[in-house]
Amino acid sequence: MRPDSASQKVIVMLYTEILNDNRDFLFLYKKGRFVAGKHAVVYFRKNRFAFNRLGITAGKKVGNAVCRNRAKRIIRQAYRENEIALPVGIDMVIVARTAICGIKSDVLSNWIKKAVISEINKSLSDKN
Repeated sequence: MRPDSASQKVIVMLYTEILNDNRDFLFLYKKGRFVAGKHAVVYFRKNRFAFNRLGITAGKKVGNAVCRNRAKRIIRQAYRENEIALPVGIDMVIVARTAICGIKSDVLSNWIKKAVISEINKSLSDKN
């Protein structure tokens, strides 16, 4: 362990579990609402749980394995930074686009903060 690692801030996901089941991904693609941006597409739908579920995908069009893993790290960090602002009880899949390889996580985080969260809140309030 590096000596400076104790001073680094670790952010964990508080209200989120990982979405792993393929049928959940397919269900969100077919029945969920979406917000599309230059760097990613976010599919979301209300679930019946008291926590959020998050899935992240980066297809082969994004780039090689290094680029895909970086894209997933960027998405995970941007989600962590905005998790508190998200409503609880949604399923969400974030799909990386090819343009995500050249950005930093704060760019994606700002997009999630401005576009995605407002669209999710608007969508959930329409259904009530």
